[in-house]
Amino acid sequence: METKTDLERLVGSWLDWSQAAELLGVNVSKVRQLIREHQLAAAVPVEHAGQKVPAELIRDGQVVKGVPGVLTVLHDARYDDREAIAWLFTRDESLPGRPIDALRENRGAEVKRRAQALGF
Repeated sequence: METKTDLERLVGSWLDWSQAAELLGVNVSKVRQLIREHQLAAAVPVEHAGQKVPAELIRDGQVVKGVPGVLTVLHDARYDDREAIAWLFTRDESLPGRPIDALRENRGAEVKRRAQALGF
């Protein structure tokens, strides 16, 4: 499992819940609901920082297409948000690149297949 420092390094850019809410055009309660329902993920990137959302999970005022489905699959495989974020942001040369990049490039089918394989 990634350490807190590793997760901060892997992701790079983080948003607090109010920043995520602003980008999504919703209130903070809705962000909390999206996280609870695994439509969005949050973790504490560094000690005492509070939970934050990786900025790359949001684009053009919406959660990146495919992210909710992949998060659901990862949670079904018993990943918590922290582990799911680490998986999304870790380079996989057979993909190629990071799963989050593939999702942002509308190549979500392969990412979801790989996530489903983690449950077996």
